[in-house]
Amino acid sequence: MRVPLSWLREYVDLPATETGRDVQAKLVSAGLEVETVEQLGAGLKGPLVVGQVLSIEELEGFKKPIRFCTVDVGTANGTGEPQEIVCGARNFQVGDKVVVVLPGAVLPGDFAIAARQTYGRTSHGMICSGDELGMGDDGSGGIIVLPPEHEAGTDAIELLELVDEVLDIAVTANRGDCLSLRGVARETAIAYGLPLRDPALLDVPAPNSYGYPVKIADPIGCDRFTARTVVGLDPEARSPIWLQRRLQKAGMRPISLAVDVTNYVMIELGQPLHAYDRTLVDGPIGVRRAEPGEVLTTLDGAKRTLDAADLVITDNRGPIGLAGVMGGANTEIADSVTDPETGQVRGTTEVVIEAAHFDPVAIARTARRHKLSSEASKRFERGVDPQAASAAAQRTVDLLVLLAGGTAEAGVTEVLAPSAPRTISVPADHPDRVAGVEYGRETVVRRLQEIGCDVYGQDELVVTVPSWRPDLTEPNDLAEEVIRLEGYENLPSTLPKPPAGRGLTERQRLHRRVGRALAGAGYVEAPNYPFVSEQVFDQLGLAADDPGRRVVKLVNPLNDEEPALRTTLLPGLLTALRRNAGRGSHDLALFETGLVFKPTERPGVAGRLPVDRRPTDEEIAALDAVLPAQPRHAAVVLAGAREQAGWWGKGRPADWADAVEAARTLAREAGAELIVQQGQYGPWHPGRCAELAVVIDGEIVAIGHAGELQPRVVKALSLPERACAMELDLDLLAKAGEGTLRAPRISTFPVATQDVALVVDTEVPSAAVEYFLRGGAGELLESIRLFDTYTGEQIGEGKKSLAYALRFRAPDRTLTVEEASAARDAAVALAAERTGAVLRGA
Repeated sequence: MRVPLSWLREYVDLPATETGRDVQAKLVSAGLEVETVEQLGAGLKGPLVVGQVLSIEELEGFKKPIRFCTVDVGTANGTGEPQEIVCGARNFQVGDKVVVVLPGAVLPGDFAIAARQTYGRTSHGMICSGDELGMGDDGSGGIIVLPPEHEAGTDAIELLELVDEVLDIAVTANRGDCLSLRGVARETAIAYGLPLRDPALLDVPAPNSYGYPVKIADPIGCDRFTARTVVGLDPEARSPIWLQRRLQKAGMRPISLAVDVTNYVMIELGQPLHAYDRTLVDGPIGVRRAEPGEVLTTLDGAKRTLDAADLVITDNRGPIGLAGVMGGANTEIADSVTDPETGQVRGTTEVVIEAAHFDPVAIARTARRHKLSSEASKRFERGVDPQAASAAAQRTVDLLVLLAGGTAEAGVTEVLAPSAPRTISVPADHPDRVAGVEYGRETVVRRLQEIGCDVYGQDELVVTVPSWRPDLTEPNDLAEEVIRLEGYENLPSTLPKPPAGRGLTERQRLHRRVGRALAGAGYVEAPNYPFVSEQVFDQLGLAADDPGRRVVKLVNPLNDEEPALRTTLLPGLLTALRRNAGRGSHDLALFETGLVFKPTERPGVAGRLPVDRRPTDEEIAALDAVLPAQPRHAAVVLAGAREQAGWWGKGRPADWADAVEAARTLAREAGAELIVQQGQYGPWHPGRCAELAVVIDGEIVAIGHAGELQPRVVKALSLPERACAMELDLDLLAKAGEGTLRAPRISTFPVATQDVALVVDTEVPSAAVEYFLRGGAGELLESIRLFDTYTGEQIGEGKKSLAYALRFRAPDRTLTVEEASAARDAAVALAAERTGAVLRGA
């Protein structure tokens, strides 16, 4: 919401010394998010005056049309003589009043104006367009043509209100009242402790039976509809400069007088309005739900097929507008057109003004369904004051009568659905208990009255909420209003005292340890959105029947190209890898931990949980049953150098072993034994892919893969060459762990080392042999290390020799040779039983 400070001052008598920055600070303290204060006309320096075009000479011989003009600028040039100016614009003629900037002036952007030679003539100044003055687009497509009543030589800086300050406020979804000057002025008045001149306090005639007929078939969707009629409008009437400038400062483009007036009142009072050409409306205006398949061409020229849930405005022919969103083209206000034969000006001379109140949910869904967000829909879906409809209609009628010479018909239509003011009972000390500050009853009552509430009672307050604050629905909302107006900065900072024994769960501690361990290993965390395109699975090379292709799709995705929830972390990480590599970062190591989503076998519809009580265990279980499984994964991607070259050595590039080592790092943090064996899956290179597994309840369970990505995946995703990746299921890894990590006990007794060389089939993974050696050796085994692999004629075809160093140590004694040998033999026996290993040389 853009709020010009000059406009705001009409409703609140701010001190003359207050700047936009001062008002920003006050509003921020009151809880409004004022993002910027734009200084309009900063650096602008005159003379900038009104001029009247006296003559135009068309210059020929140039690539584009050029005109040499003489312009009367009064005495602003010091001589009273006509000013000679070269101009390329075509939207003005002799006799028109224009804006002229004279030599010595400075335009926004530090653009100094001086007499200069151009196109064979000397141009003493410039005829200005709106963009050149920082006014924005006025719809003319050329220079500014002013109404004829302004005299030549008049100061255009003051006439066009070029110097001003505009507050840009980010209005939250619950504060629809602040999408208007009226709402922001109310907050400003409260912040400064000044009275408010409410622009909605107008004398409005009572409804009668001879207004324009309106029929409401859906009182839930539309609980209030006011219609007023103005006739005898001058089709040539234009919006005055002050009205156009206020619209431009508020971020809207002037269109025509009738449309500009409705937009102006909407910005002023927050009530969206619509003007219909009465001659194009056939019969009574109606409000109903659309019939399936009905078609409406909206004002933007788009033909839209309506949904049965859409709320529409109709006449005898059918829909003439999407209620609360956008009007229809078949009743649009017509631009003035001059008949070339008769010279008669034709245009809209009779209008019906609509000021209605629609259901916020219905409007929000219609706007999203048709991907049609408008200024009206933004306000309706956030909450509009239903009591302001009649005042907004009256304000519109008054302006049309004043500016277009129209006549307001006596008929006033107002259709209302029965409603009662909302009341909330709240203890007088409730804000005190919420904030931890003693405000007292008087302060609470005063603050609630300032926002427009009627308050009765002593210890238990009965609060009647004002119509413009539909967001106030419960005692905590009222407490929030008191706290924000008293100042969030005045709340004391008190650290909470958690009860003993509470803290992070073991799962949470593991997630933090994992992040710290990877960061310590040189990886940078790169969180990504959980949304993916299904085409990415083709790029990753997943098989057609791969479970990873089964996704949960969003009904209303943020991006139509990414409608699915991820089943793997790799797409987001690889995208981050590509983006950083494209920006010159070639040595990369990124990681992410996050949820992936796996649909259930029988998808269902989640029921709505109650909000007035704690859901029962059965209700929570029913909700969990239809939600997708959401295991937490951890993944890393690497590219470029893993160790930099320098005086210490040549360095080395990242390879598959680094990806495997990342998995081992996570396993150590989880206290789990990781089994690494040859694997093949999806995006990984068939010859450089390791399958990661753990033992859970005595069973070996695959939890992920690590290695180098295959070349076609690298090419499809435009990744750096020899990129590597690892991904595993962190929840399964945690299940395989030993729970809380315990510090190792350091034995003071000597170690006993035993080496064994085992011959196994070539396809048997060394990790599997190591796993069973460790299992057979028992508690005396301190560590095991593979130090040699051998293949050759001495071993035999299809065989390999694996040599391991086993270190044994007891915590309470020196091991005997017999004890160490017995532990070694038990380890070899289990490995032989499970993998077919044979002791080399036996």
